[in-house]
This record gives sequence, C-alpha cells and structure tokens, in this order.
Amino acid sequence: MKVLLLLGLVAAALTEQIKFEGDKVFRLKPATDDDVYIIQELAQSMEVDFWEPEHADLVIVDANVDIHVPAAYVDMVFTVLQQHEINHEVLMDDLQGAIDSQRDNPDVSGKAHDYTKYHSWESIEAWISSITSANSGLLSRQVIGNTYEGRPMHLLQVGKSTGSTKPAVFLDCGIHAREWISPAFCQWFVNEAVTTYGTDPEMTRLLDEMNVFVLPVFNIDGYDYTWNRDRMWRKTRSKNSGSSCIGTDPNRNFDAGWCTVGASSNPCSDTYCGPKVESEIEVKNVADFIRKNKSTIKAYLTIHSYSQLLLFPYSYTYELAADHNELMSVAEGAAEVLTSLHGTRYTSGPGASTIYLAAGGSDDWAYDLGVKYSYTFELRDTGRYGFLLPESQIKPTCEETMLAVKYIAAHVLRNL
Repeated sequence: MKVLLLLGLVAAALTEQIKFEGDKVFRLKPATDDDVYIIQELAQSMEVDFWEPEHADLVIVDANVDIHVPAAYVDMVFTVLQQHEINHEVLMDDLQGAIDSQRDNPDVSGKAHDYTKYHSWESIEAWISSITSANSGLLSRQVIGNTYEGRPMHLLQVGKSTGSTKPAVFLDCGIHAREWISPAFCQWFVNEAVTTYGTDPEMTRLLDEMNVFVLPVFNIDGYDYTWNRDRMWRKTRSKNSGSSCIGTDPNRNFDAGWCTVGASSNPCSDTYCGPKVESEIEVKNVADFIRKNKSTIKAYLTIHSYSQLLLFPYSYTYELAADHNELMSVAEGAAEVLTSLHGTRYTSGPGASTIYLAAGGSDDWAYDLGVKYSYTFELRDTGRYGFLLPESQIKPTCEETMLAVKYIAAHVLRNL
C-alpha cells in the first residue's frame, strides 16, 4: 500500500505544472564584442533560457538579446550586467504572472470553438473533427503519421473539390511548442477560409483554384507538454540515446545544411539538431508528405513567433537564393498589406542576413526541394510579451497575417 501511495505521489509530481515565480525576462543590448562574450559566459555558468536569439552562440553586437532568468540567478545576472555596464532592461518582472494572465479564460467545454482563445491539443483535435464534418464541401482531413508519443498528425486539405489535381500551398503551425500564437493562426485560417468562401472574392478564387494543406500543430507532443507541464518548452519530446535530456529542435532537423551553423549537437540545447537528419518522426512525416506531393505544392509557409519578420531562404548560408529578387518583392508586398490593417511593422529578408545563420530549417529544405515560394512568418510581438502574447492580441494578429498569406497565395496563383 505504501509503495502504491509513493508511486502515486511520484506520478503527481511528474505531471504537476512547473512554476516560474520570481523568474524574470531581461532584454540585453550588447554594444561590444566584450559584451557578447560576457553574455555567452553567463549562459555557460547558469541556466538561462534564450528567447531571442535562440542560442547564446547566435548573440551579436547591437542586436537585442531576450533571456529568461530563473529566480535563483536573477541577483547574479543583475550584478554581472551592472559590473560590466551592459545595457539592459527587464521585459517581464514576474514570468509566472505573465503566464497566468496570458489567457483570459480557460476553454469551456460544450461551447463553440473560440478563435480568440488559445486551445489545448485535446480541444484542437475535437475542433479538427467538428469543422471538417461541418464543411465537407471545402474540407477533408488525413493523418500523415503519428508523433513520437503516438498522437495522430492531422492534416487538413482546404479547397473546393473539382475532381482534378490543383496546385497547393502547405501551411504549418506550432513547430516550436511554446509559440502558441502559431497554432491559433492555423485555426483562424481554416475558419476564415470556410466562412468567407462565396462572399470574399479573393478567398473564393483561392479555394476554387488551389488547395491549402494545413497542419494545425506540427510538434503536438511538445505543445501538449507546454499545456500540462512546462509552458516554456520548445523541442519535441523524443528520448536521446546516451543523454537524460529530452527532445530535438524540429526546425534544426531538416536536410538543409544540417547541423553546420546555428544549431547545436548537444542534446540538452534548445537548438539541438538531432542525431541525424529527420530523426524526429514529426519532421519525417511532414517531409515525406511534401516530397510525395512536390509536383503540386507550389508554396510552403511556416508560422512561428516572435519578432515580426517575414523570412525566406537562405538561413543556412549567406548565399542568396536563385529567386531572391522575386522572393524579396513578394515578402515586401505581403508585409505592406499586413501593416495596412493595424500598423504592425514587419521586416523582410533572407533568414541568415536578417536575423542569424541557422541550419536545418524547414523553409530552406522546402526551397531546395523545389518549392519556390518558401516563407517563415515570425508573428507578434517584438518582445514585450514574447512567447506569452495575450489572448487579446490573437484576433488582430490573425487578421493581419491572413492578409499577408492571401497576398502570397494570390501571387503564386498568378505565376503558376
């Protein structure tokens, strides 16, 4: 009996949500190479979670560095920053408070799906089933494989059935688990498509002449873990041989300059590239589907947060893509229509020169496969809330992003 009780307590402890009381998020602005060195030393000497950039090795002079610092290290970090006169501010004074206030109200079962709320995986999976059933003329779904923990990866096909093969856009959300605004956009997109078809000429033409494959959550295991255990989790949940550290960064696991730059070979790193290309079953499932359908997939759009960027290849090299001029022109046009709605400003450009070198990304891989229009969106904001964008910003974020996605899709249609 005592053994069973003990096992029950252990299980409860393992499923209890991690709390972040007293943790802070700092924004640092390194002005010199010495500042960069000090920040990288900080990362090695204590547990700090890099929000932007994604790893200490990517810190450069004059670029903002956002780091989440556990309560135990806050005083030490303050001391180091002041001693070395590194420019800094506190973005979040109470991380747990920011997590608690991100959601206005939890999901309410039995009520209609609310597109201005964040939803758990269970809620999203139920939504996938109900919206597909209710819109069979425009929506179908398939399972492209299971995740590491056995969850089905549902892929929605949005488009008017014509009986013949149509060109397609592939849209995925939630590669990185903690970027909740990303899956919120995929849900918004699908709902917008089915509710405005027939009334919005642009959407109607798009769905008549194209299909959009929508993967509402790419990294389902990680996303579920952010809801039930660790809100700040980023990677997959696969076990790593020879290490107690869990998970791989799925956006460093594609066959695009794999593990050469801006990725880590350390399983404990948030940018771990994995033991080999496509080691993550989620990555392999998506890559297999796109390879199988590459003759029809004309655009690849992947939704991330945060930074307000519209990026395109390459990220694994400074070399310009063969279609650089067109990709830049389309990105700038999409960013312009996005800004027109709420005034949100985006920066466009190749990943490597716009932010930093990073190998193994899905957009570079898709482009090298032959999908010319390959873009990464980094949604709101620029750091005030970071990964904890409040629910009050879901609607304006999704509204403006829809304009950019429709702009890109319209360009693809005109240039088939």
